[in-house]
Amino acid sequence: MKTFPILAVSLVVVCAAGGAWWAAQRHVHEPVAEIGDDGAVYWTCAMHPEVRMDAPGNCPICGMRLVQKRAAARAAAAHDTLPTVEVAAQMVQRLGIRTALVERGRFWQRVDTVGRVEVDARRIRTLESRAVGWIEQQRVHAVGERVRAGETLAGVFAPELYAAQQELLLAHRSGDEALQSAARTRLQLLGADTAQIDAILRRGEAQRALPLLAPADGIVLDLDVHEGRQIAPGMPLARIADLSQVWIIAEIPEAQLGRITEGRPAEVRFAALPGQVFQGRIDYLYPGVDAVTRTARVRIVLDNPQWRLTPGMYAEVTLFGGARDDVLMVPSEALIRTGTRSVVILALDDRHFRPVEVVAGDERDGRTVILDGLKAGQRIVVSGQFLIDAEASLRGAFGRMAPAHAQATGDGP
Repeated sequence: MKTFPILAVSLVVVCAAGGAWWAAQRHVHEPVAEIGDDGAVYWTCAMHPEVRMDAPGNCPICGMRLVQKRAAARAAAAHDTLPTVEVAAQMVQRLGIRTALVERGRFWQRVDTVGRVEVDARRIRTLESRAVGWIEQQRVHAVGERVRAGETLAGVFAPELYAAQQELLLAHRSGDEALQSAARTRLQLLGADTAQIDAILRRGEAQRALPLLAPADGIVLDLDVHEGRQIAPGMPLARIADLSQVWIIAEIPEAQLGRITEGRPAEVRFAALPGQVFQGRIDYLYPGVDAVTRTARVRIVLDNPQWRLTPGMYAEVTLFGGARDDVLMVPSEALIRTGTRSVVILALDDRHFRPVEVVAGDERDGRTVILDGLKAGQRIVVSGQFLIDAEASLRGAFGRMAPAHAQATGDGP
């Protein structure tokens, strides 16, 4: 009665053993070339590269025969900590791996930033009262209005100014040159210009209210003129800004200050004027760095003959800092940036590759300056480098695990 269960158990055991044997026969590993860093011969498992033995035998993990490998000497660079990776020829084609040479050449430095349009402070004119009087016949009433040179803003009646006109007419009728010169000077000191004085002499009579004229084409920034208002000497009446030339104030990071100098060219673009590029020069580097943003201010002067640029407009600014000759450059797409370091994949030949840590500098037009880590003439990977870097990182992690594993199994030295 117990024969059937015993036979069933025996059959299960035999089947399991046979399945394990069959799986072992089917467990075929592809040998993977691995390069160490000490130049010695060692044995490893192609399926488990973290296993590394000093004598032939079986893999302690899967039991397959170990493969003999000969390590290569480590590269001389101290920062080169990742192993070399060998990629089969068909895999090179399948991954579309492309390479490029490390070259020396001329690199044009530049800084891309943003800025805003501001009034040229050197083109602001202030009109002030020079005598006690009153405002009459006001013609410009609001801040922001555009005025032309010689345009009347308002009339100014001042008893002292009216009396000075009468004195000029009397001196002119007397024919005394000294009196005429003194009368002219007094009127000029009270704010009358040469054209107004000549007009008084042509008419032969004094004007009750002399016009307050705009000194140049521009816009009204401030206006403290209201009809009937009393004014006093030194009182500012209006400020006029000439917009035929404007400033672009740009902010640049502290780390990029060394790339630019005064007098270097600049290009400015505006969202309101697509497709147009304004050429200018760096006029001034403001001293000091903002304690919060860690940026410095740069001033660029632009001609604005048609007044298309108005204060407050947003600008995209490119500052050119000159050329650097004989610098190492690589395609920017070759760099692998991790946030803490920059890596490129060095092509030793058509199948062997090794990650190399580099110090990257400025970047422009798809080219990046390399400050350290490479030499001219070396070949680097520009396509497919991320897969190679991942494989090298994995190999490096396995290599660091190997001594601990060998010690745990008792197979290591």
